[in-house]
Amino acid sequence: MFDDVFETAHELKSRGEPFAIATVISVQGSGSAKPGSKVIVDTDGHVVLGWVGGGCAESTVCHEALESMNDGKVRVINVDLTDEVFGMPCGGMMQVAIEPVLPKPDLLIAGHGRIAESLAQLGNLLGFSVTVADPGAVPKAFPTADHVFSTGLNSEEVEVRPGSYVVVATHHKGDHLSLKKAIDSQAGYVALIASRSRSQLIFEYLEDAGMPRENVAKIRSPAGLSLGAETPEEIALSIMSEVVAVRRGGSGQPMAESAAVRQLERNLDNPAQTLDAPTLPPAVSSESKGR
Repeated sequence: MFDDVFETAHELKSRGEPFAIATVISVQGSGSAKPGSKVIVDTDGHVVLGWVGGGCAESTVCHEALESMNDGKVRVINVDLTDEVFGMPCGGMMQVAIEPVLPKPDLLIAGHGRIAESLAQLGNLLGFSVTVADPGAVPKAFPTADHVFSTGLNSEEVEVRPGSYVVVATHHKGDHLSLKKAIDSQAGYVALIASRSRSQLIFEYLEDAGMPRENVAKIRSPAGLSLGAETPEEIALSIMSEVVAVRRGGSGQPMAESAAVRQLERNLDNPAQTLDAPTLPPAVSSESKGR
């Protein structure tokens, strides 16, 4: 069974399909699954292969697997097998670890030159699937990119999938077409590298062409976090920092300025008040009834 699970997982991963693997860690009392039992769950919440129990467990595991794929976080859940919602309680508790297996996020770069090259290098280093699309782009300049197209981002052969991260750095009159394609494709992050005056002209053009103002507002320009960047490499770093912040839900603020850090510093200065220390978030876990 384990060989079948691993083989199926390999096939799904090679096709770039998201899925989750749930593994039974322990069982207390009565339960049909045993420690080590595994199941693969797809993005529809259906079991692809494996077994972690019947109705009193499978529904909860599949639900939590979907949540895991949505937030990208591993979790450990406790499934109450005494739930009688199905009329046939199993009579025990089962602990299950759920691990999402997600394809690399897409980073699409429209443009060529040193900023685009640095973006591609950083994107590869940070675990993105990097696509470069620009008539001036050549594979030799982007050795770490997964795909290099010389037809431009607006070409039909360049796919922009929902949730993708798109940076437009072409600096030419076709920028609005690339931005429109990114917005229409529901990209999760769209940035334009341009001066404020040029950005404003492009935004006005997009609105005049019929793009709703709320969609135009999704385009980030100036692109990146405020790092005081001057060189192409520094500019690329500021943009990728913003990409990571969007992807991970970060604030972009210095860690030393976070409320938790300031509270811990106060506690170190006042040991008698350590009971007021902020509670650190526990490992991702949940306890659910088997429904």
